[in-house]
Amino acid sequence: MNHFLEILAVSALIATGMTHAQTQSVISKSAPTAPSAPIKPIEPAQPSPDNDAGEDADITLDPASLLPDLPALPPAKATVIGGTVEAIDHVQDQLTVRVFGGGRVSFLFDTRTHIARDGNPATLAELRPGDTLYADTILADGKVFARNIRFRSDAVEGETQGVLVSYRPDKNELVVRDPLAPQPLRLRLTPTTQILRDNQAASARELLSGSLISVKFGASPNGHDLVRQVSILASQGQTFTFDGRVIALDLRRGLLVLTSPLNHKTYEVILDRSIIPVAEDLHEGAQVTVTTRFDGNRYIASSLTVEHAAER
Repeated sequence: MNHFLEILAVSALIATGMTHAQTQSVISKSAPTAPSAPIKPIEPAQPSPDNDAGEDADITLDPASLLPDLPALPPAKATVIGGTVEAIDHVQDQLTVRVFGGGRVSFLFDTRTHIARDGNPATLAELRPGDTLYADTILADGKVFARNIRFRSDAVEGETQGVLVSYRPDKNELVVRDPLAPQPLRLRLTPTTQILRDNQAASARELLSGSLISVKFGASPNGHDLVRQVSILASQGQTFTFDGRVIALDLRRGLLVLTSPLNHKTYEVILDRSIIPVAEDLHEGAQVTVTTRFDGNRYIASSLTVEHAAER
């Protein structure tokens, strides 16, 4: 009640035009005040031990953790693409490369893509237009996808693998069809180009149309792509025997994918059930021995044996 009367007195005095000092003087004379207690600082409210919201207040969520996990990439055989970066689209997650030998290729990337610079883990933020890169690309859901991307600023050599379309000795020109390139690559041999078959020196006469080859090349000072090394991997009609573990099997498409323990490479083999019967115990994870014939594009199985643990 005394406090209420004090407020009324202050209001009346202010209404008469008295100063703040005069007001305080009148108040001090008209009403005694209780001794003032020391003012305590206001402390922030502490959450109750059983307040779940308080417990979560200190937790910082990573936005990426809210996204669903991406499916694993298919175990498809990778094709190496080498070239210079032309454009990087971080909205569409797409990279465009001017391929060594001519043409352009665009491929996708995401968090499943492994990126390395000078052999060390890196990010695409370090990649710039004009940089040289090499990408291990596969077909995923009908689109070209980069499983691995390797780059360094001083890279001078590229590599590709494909089927030899033609070789013209008069022009020292190779035309190679890479399954992921939009058009055949035209590469020029030099007197120093090394030609190999089974890691042994071979002759240019063995560069026959329909052969599967691997090519290493680099740019010359005048901008032409010059072949440094050609490895003949398979000739049309040549037979090969693979021993390895089945990592993918699609009997509807007649496709078997195996990995070799000798070189750790992956091979796609076509199973023609009209030529060879498919064993009932053929499944992913099985150890198999398969004899194939290279037809200029694919390895066609001519015999297949499933190896059992007792036989090994």
